[in-house]
Amino acid sequence: MFMTENSLWEFTHVVAWHLFVYVYVELACRQVTELKMTGLSAIPSISEMVKQAKAEFAAQFPGYEPTVITCAPGRVNLIGEHTDYNEGFVFPMALPLVTIMAGCIDSSSSQITVATTAQTTDEPKLVQFESPKPGLPLTPGKPAWANYVKGVVQCFNLAPIPGFKAVLVNSVPVGGGVSSSASLEVAVYTFLEAITEASAPDLQTKALSCQSAEHKFANMPCGIMDQFISVMGKAGHGLLIDCRSMESTLIPIDDPDVSVLVTNSNVRHELTGSEYPDRRRQCYAAAEIMKVKSLRKATMKNLEDHKDDMDNITFQRARHVIGEITRTMDAADALKLGNYKLFGELMIESHNSLRDDYEVSCNEVDELVASARECPGVYGSRMTGGGFGGCTVTLVKTDKVEAVVSHMQAKYSGNATFFVTKPSQGAMVIEK
Repeated sequence: MFMTENSLWEFTHVVAWHLFVYVYVELACRQVTELKMTGLSAIPSISEMVKQAKAEFAAQFPGYEPTVITCAPGRVNLIGEHTDYNEGFVFPMALPLVTIMAGCIDSSSSQITVATTAQTTDEPKLVQFESPKPGLPLTPGKPAWANYVKGVVQCFNLAPIPGFKAVLVNSVPVGGGVSSSASLEVAVYTFLEAITEASAPDLQTKALSCQSAEHKFANMPCGIMDQFISVMGKAGHGLLIDCRSMESTLIPIDDPDVSVLVTNSNVRHELTGSEYPDRRRQCYAAAEIMKVKSLRKATMKNLEDHKDDMDNITFQRARHVIGEITRTMDAADALKLGNYKLFGELMIESHNSLRDDYEVSCNEVDELVASARECPGVYGSRMTGGGFGGCTVTLVKTDKVEAVVSHMQAKYSGNATFFVTKPSQGAMVIEK
């Protein structure tokens, strides 16, 4: 059969496409097999979660269809813990674990109705409240999870908010130290931007509004890291954030021979008690004693010179923060150069300092870090997040992941969950 040049090109194009699909499916099947072999947990895709959100919306609100679907990621902090509220540096990356918000405007009502599918949150799983108006602001209350939604709605000052119906679907472990709260806040804010057609003037404003919501409605005096990375994350990159200037620098994390292993201890932490605010106050007290604006301005020599002027706990808290700020800058430089050995050593120093000086680790997390460090191919491991449970983050050679997970499972006294992650994209509108 005679073929023209165009038809030959089309035939070649079709063959190439089918070959691509075959290879893609083959690789996907291999990945599923590897997940079963290693004990790694599969991370649900965005499309799977959107399908789940639509099904949940149909069940909760018969006769309505979601017209807007948004998404925002959780994060893992590679290094730089409890430095953000001390005007230091942090170095997180966005996770493929996300919060999805799906909903539509309810033109017949000024009421906001939101349901969550998160099993570990408090009851009830569905809340209703009036859209805020001048002189009639929203206030925090029960259930606690709804305060994150209310806070963002109240702090959203770009346009009047209509009544709406929405559902929240979440793959970010709640209480796991990978910022399910910021993921929720940023997904809600992005949803409000979409339904009001009013966008924040810049990403920094958006992140700060979500941070304000957490301060005012969840009573959590968090720093800027979690909201910034959920808003600004970029696939294939970590984000070095200067928490004093609010400037950020994208740093590539795309070496296929190196993986980031996140391990959830499944010990749930609560940071709305006194532990987090106490440490914040101790840091501020140390800065005041040293007569500096923040611990970002302090050095180890300053601290040693004022050791007799503060109690030992305050001294230890400041020692962690001052050291961690330096470690974070050094770690970012090491990663730029591909010096994974140095990066891993700094991760280990960070964990030891968080455990001993800042006292925010726990036995289960220490177990996971210790067992990871016993394995060939592991560069470094540390707790990540606010502490008192949650997750560890481990930098490991990709071809050693299976052996590392197997060893950690065997040594851990609890029941851990393992994820191999890649730096992912920040908040986005999926459907509108």
